[in-house]
Amino acid sequence: MATNKHRVMVPSNMGKEGVDILRARGDIEVVVYPTAISQADLLPLLADVSGIALSATPYRQTELDASPAMQVVARIGVGFDAVEIPALNARKIPLLTTGIANSTSVAEQAVFFIMAIAKRVTELDALVKEGRWSDRFTTVPSQLSGKTALVVGFGRIGSRSAKRLAALEMDVLVYDPFMPAATITEAGYEAVTDLDAALPRADYVTIHCPKSPDTVDMFNAARLAKMKKGAGLVNTARGGIVNENDLYDALVSGHLRGAGLDVFDEEPAPASKKILSLDSVFAAPHVAGVTHESIVGMAQATARNILSVLDGAPNYDNVVNKKIYAQEDTPSPWHNRRTSPN
Repeated sequence: MATNKHRVMVPSNMGKEGVDILRARGDIEVVVYPTAISQADLLPLLADVSGIALSATPYRQTELDASPAMQVVARIGVGFDAVEIPALNARKIPLLTTGIANSTSVAEQAVFFIMAIAKRVTELDALVKEGRWSDRFTTVPSQLSGKTALVVGFGRIGSRSAKRLAALEMDVLVYDPFMPAATITEAGYEAVTDLDAALPRADYVTIHCPKSPDTVDMFNAARLAKMKKGAGLVNTARGGIVNENDLYDALVSGHLRGAGLDVFDEEPAPASKKILSLDSVFAAPHVAGVTHESIVGMAQATARNILSVLDGAPNYDNVVNKKIYAQEDTPSPWHNRRTSPN
């Protein structure tokens, strides 16, 4: 263990359980920074920092240039589209995420959205609260048993979503171009290799792939048109994977029945955003992975990730840019480690 103190920066919204792990170490000085810190305020703080935990704060070439002592960058979560990986690679600085710490929470949110669409939660709630009880048979929900769900992405979250959907007696299709079909079929689901051909079969589609140049606008007007009439779409992955204007049109036209959105192309999403005016849209403020349990788990995992690198024994399973260690099992574009769903 190093004898010199390492300065480690953590955002103010990091769970206390993780901060306590860092503060328990005599060789760690913890610096808490505001979650919504501006770049201008952040840069001067980075001069002698060995490790940083990120919530929503971007970390790109400019931040790295201001961090000559940086040894490890850790995300409190699993998404890393706001981190410039090539810049880290050039300095051989690992980026670590929290593994499965919030996977179950996100999977549960995705299933909840599907259930909310099927059970017409908003409409039935309004019938009772507005005294329109006699209209109840004009708004009839659907059962999920026997319906078909298409899971896009079979990593840590997608695999858990599939397991929960199957428990509802749904037929589960899985599209993941980077996952061997045998892995999907051995888990008990149907692997599909052609997304466009699978869409007309699905009553519900739930997205669990990362945002990348290949997945931006993945669900645009053309692809939404291929979905079954009356289907539902759920996105708990990243904003921009679904074209919101095209989704709005598909919902207004009646082609799609409903949507569940935890993420948006602009965040915070303005209340004036037209898609939010639709009763057929269930929205959440990018908190699918934020539960009481996951806050603790992600904070602890983030602290241990940072310490593992500073101690010279990186938690390799949680490293995104494994190539800096010259390992052969480099991550696929859609996931940095496979795990069995729990």
